[in-house]
Amino acid sequence: MIYNWFQHIELAYPQLLWLLAIIPFLIIWYVVKYNRRQATLMLSSLQQVPEQRSFKMLLRHFPFVLRLLALACIIVALARPQTRNDEELVSGEGVDIVLCIDVSGSMLAQDLKPNRMEAAKEVAANFVSNRPTDRIGLVIFSGESFTLSPLTTDQPNLKAQIYSVRSGQLEDGTAIGDGLGTAVERLKGSKAKSKVVILLTDGENNGGFIDPNTAKELAKSLGIRVYTIGVGTDGSAPVPVQTDMGIIMQQEKVNIDEKLLAQIAKETGGSYFRAKDNEQLKNIYTEIDKLEKSKVEVTALHRFNEKFFPLALAAALLLFLEALLRLTVFKKFP
Repeated sequence: MIYNWFQHIELAYPQLLWLLAIIPFLIIWYVVKYNRRQATLMLSSLQQVPEQRSFKMLLRHFPFVLRLLALACIIVALARPQTRNDEELVSGEGVDIVLCIDVSGSMLAQDLKPNRMEAAKEVAANFVSNRPTDRIGLVIFSGESFTLSPLTTDQPNLKAQIYSVRSGQLEDGTAIGDGLGTAVERLKGSKAKSKVVILLTDGENNGGFIDPNTAKELAKSLGIRVYTIGVGTDGSAPVPVQTDMGIIMQQEKVNIDEKLLAQIAKETGGSYFRAKDNEQLKNIYTEIDKLEKSKVEVTALHRFNEKFFPLALAAALLLFLEALLRLTVFKKFP
């Protein structure tokens, strides 16, 4: 218990502990003085008198020990032992971000490892971990769109939602306009100065109720930047397909409407990226993380609690006890 207490103690003036070096010299001085006095008493005596081992004789050095202990307490108290409590105050402006992820069947293509969807989920979760002060939401889309998480700073819950994403949760297809429109709707009431959508897809718009250009214009009117990411290699990619014989791997052509994605990004003030492998996808999110920096100020507060009072009290009690012993038990009568 005492060991744990000392582990959390800091000294304001640790250099004062060098004064404790006085104590050994005081002990030497006391021993030399005592021996000289004893020698003087022996020479002045007519004969040697056997020393009486009384209680008083056994405790004759006790007042000096009390004084040394009191001095040690005073020196340590002057060094000001204290405990420190550290506190950080975080203030500033975060960024409101909506991750808009394609969950269509083609996202199971295995040109990224283990497949496009799992790779997208992994980098999205890492992106969330790197932005603790931002509010981030999650929208998924395929033939329709759905909000899995509104804007939140609850990182554990948001990452759990990201990892829960599965193909087949929604009607199949690629409704880019619906996905972007839903993401923009989530940011419509945001009061943040910076509002961002990160839209990831591997296909071409082929369904939904909202035209991608209409969603783009809505984002522009609300001052929302859209970063678009096209996922997939050039040419074809292996995609698992359910057949009567079970699941087989089938090569399917990679069709990404890069012109549309680049137009959406350019006109909203964002950027378009192409991810042909896992490393490129990871680097894209890193680049977006650098582009959308939060303005956060961290103020460190240090509070100190003084712990010298018990030592000062102990020194006073020790000196009082020494004085009491000298005036009673060790009092020298004329």
